[in-house]
Amino acid sequence: MTLQNRVDPWGQLNSHPSKSATLMGNRGGKLHNSDKKIIRQYENSSWITCNISHKNIKREVFGNSYSELFFLDEATAFAAGHRPCWQCQTERHNQFKQVWIDKLNAGIKLSVKVIDKKIHQDRLTLDKNKKTFEDKLCALPVGTFFEYESKAIVIFNQNHYLVWSFDGYTNRIELSPDLDVKVLTPRSLVQIFSEGFTPFFHSSAH
Repeated sequence: MTLQNRVDPWGQLNSHPSKSATLMGNRGGKLHNSDKKIIRQYENSSWITCNISHKNIKREVFGNSYSELFFLDEATAFAAGHRPCWQCQTERHNQFKQVWIDKLNAGIKLSVKVIDKKIHQDRLTLDKNKKTFEDKLCALPVGTFFEYESKAIVIFNQNHYLVWSFDGYTNRIELSPDLDVKVLTPRSLVQIFSEGFTPFFHSSAH
């Protein structure tokens, strides 16, 4: 059975056989029932990404405590509203948190719970749908995902836009920098990218 655990840039959970994911993660709790069917999209506001393996710990994909989710890469995970785990991605988590504190919080220390709450506000509407915003393509930093012709597109570098798929980035497209687009990556995370924190990309992007 193909489990509904592949996450796309819209943050949706999909049943897909791809084995290209480079990160896993969770949304704070158990999202599935005893038949391993997804019955909720999240448990709390702590949505994280983790390394596929960590200290030889054996995990059950849909176990008793949480539901493992899988992402093509870090850029995809951020678009879906996830941030690095402090346990298995300690260095990456600390880098992310420090940029947030220095650039978005005027250097004033804050807990990761406060960050999670802000990301949660930016990723979902009140009716729990994907929250997006409009902006010009030229105003968006590297790592940002946007929607174009019903496809998820990522900004790989200046004027270099790649079409996303579960198996990797499929092709490069040409777009006008003045184009108005629907941004999928939560606004606060786009701000982090603008301050120099760039997400990692799947090898197919290169």
